[in-house]
Amino acid sequence: MTDHVEDVKKPELTTHITDKDDKESTESMDVYAQEYMSKFLDISNNAKENDSKEKNMSLKEGIKTFPKAAMWSVILSSAIVMEGYDLNLINSFYTFPSFVRSFGEYYPESDRWEIPARWQTGLSMAVNCGQVLGLFIVGFVSERLGYRKTMISSLLLVTALIFIVFFAQNITMLLIGEILLGLPWGAFQAITLSYASEVCPTVLRLYLTTYVNVCWVIGQLISSAVLRGLVNSDITDSWKIPFGLQWVWPVPIAIGVYFAPESPWWLVKKGRYNEAKHSLERLLTENEHLPDKSVMSQAMVDKIKLTIKEEEAISAGVSFKDCFKKKNIRRTRISCLTWLMQNITGSAFMGYSTYFYLQAGLSTSMSFTFSIIQYVLGIIGTLVAWFTSQKLGRYDLYFNGMILQFLLLVTTGILGCFPSDATSWVLALCFWFGPITYCLVTEMPSASLRTKTVILARNCYNIAGIIIAIIMPYMLNPTAWNWKAKTGFFWAGFAFLACVWCYLDMPETKNRTFAELDHLFEKGVPARKFKSTNADIFDVDEMMGKLGDDAVRDIIESNRLENSTIEKV
Repeated sequence: MTDHVEDVKKPELTTHITDKDDKESTESMDVYAQEYMSKFLDISNNAKENDSKEKNMSLKEGIKTFPKAAMWSVILSSAIVMEGYDLNLINSFYTFPSFVRSFGEYYPESDRWEIPARWQTGLSMAVNCGQVLGLFIVGFVSERLGYRKTMISSLLLVTALIFIVFFAQNITMLLIGEILLGLPWGAFQAITLSYASEVCPTVLRLYLTTYVNVCWVIGQLISSAVLRGLVNSDITDSWKIPFGLQWVWPVPIAIGVYFAPESPWWLVKKGRYNEAKHSLERLLTENEHLPDKSVMSQAMVDKIKLTIKEEEAISAGVSFKDCFKKKNIRRTRISCLTWLMQNITGSAFMGYSTYFYLQAGLSTSMSFTFSIIQYVLGIIGTLVAWFTSQKLGRYDLYFNGMILQFLLLVTTGILGCFPSDATSWVLALCFWFGPITYCLVTEMPSASLRTKTVILARNCYNIAGIIIAIIMPYMLNPTAWNWKAKTGFFWAGFAFLACVWCYLDMPETKNRTFAELDHLFEKGVPARKFKSTNADIFDVDEMMGKLGDDAVRDIIESNRLENSTIEKV
């Protein structure tokens, strides 16, 4: 059959259109569709193969392939040392003679100087209040500027704010300084964890995220050691020395962060795919398992792109509000409760341990010595988690640790009913299960909402810390409720509730890639079946149905772009 289009004025120009033209057009479209499908299939298979390789990577291979990723993560995480140092410092100052005489009040009935309970509450709340605000601010700033620039800005801010607490003339000025210092501390909490989870493979994720906890404990250990060394000092304002030592860290850490590569996940979210590939090449090291890091970095970019695009298709949006939508609320709830439970099950004792030991009857110097022992045990607890994680899962470590925490808190309360120094030793053992929390809160969220979910989770921890800061001084202070070690009964009740919640709601995430976790949460797999459920990820037909033509086209076109000169990420 032949169609024709007649030119009325010039019949000789009449155009004849044959079936052959239609056929050629259809064949051309079929070829394009096949090419389109073929390219997306290649990308999907590339991502699936890379995800499988990451999942099956041994610890030895992970260390040989990602040593630089581990190094950069350690450098950023070292900022948490400052946070742990300052948080422990202010709570330990309540027993530090120079500080108490400078900012406290004299109680003739006990013939001793004390920081009043109301001011203990205010100072302990100050940093937590600043952190809550700082975390929310960093959620917006890091989304716009990235992790590196936000981190460097926060470190420079710390350098300036230390002047306020160092030159504090009264307790009100000190309170303001601690609130303001809480702003960058909050930034460090969110950025270090998100960065550690995004630059390392699954096999190293537990080690690098829980290392953040090690840094926190190291900071507390250093502050306790500094105070222990100065406790008998004759210097009038010896309390200024521990504050002044905080100027040592920010600039060296900021220099290290400047040279660190940006998170490839953040770069992909911003559509900067070539820069993400360059960042990954800086994180990888070629070896017998990885002869060409350029090939692997491209496969990793493909995987990250597909993971993020699929998340956006399922639950569009990257705001705090999106964390509470139907598709994300479960992940947000688990992250928030995981960190909340850590703080309301006896962790509060850790910050007040020196003061607790003093009220338990130990001398000032011995109180600081016991605090040092406690923090050393905290570091050992992290090492125990590293070794046991090879056989036990994340859930196993958290759940069993919570049961042990409950038993130790009950024991602390019982011993508090009788005069005994054994209370101090039991309390020192109460804090070994916490490290796994840092890994869990980064594995639960989706990639698109990871930083914001970590912020919400940490703020649950901090808000609980504010409430604890109100009641703990009254529990321990001899001029207030004077519960002393019997406070253990109070926190043991929450530890029991945490055990019940953990069993019902916390899934096992060990050896799961982020793509697999997305799949399991999307399918609504029950918590106790996470470990045994097979996750079929990057299925081409399923993904094309979810993503739609525009997203698929964007992925394909981004892979066609020629490599260009990439500025330093």
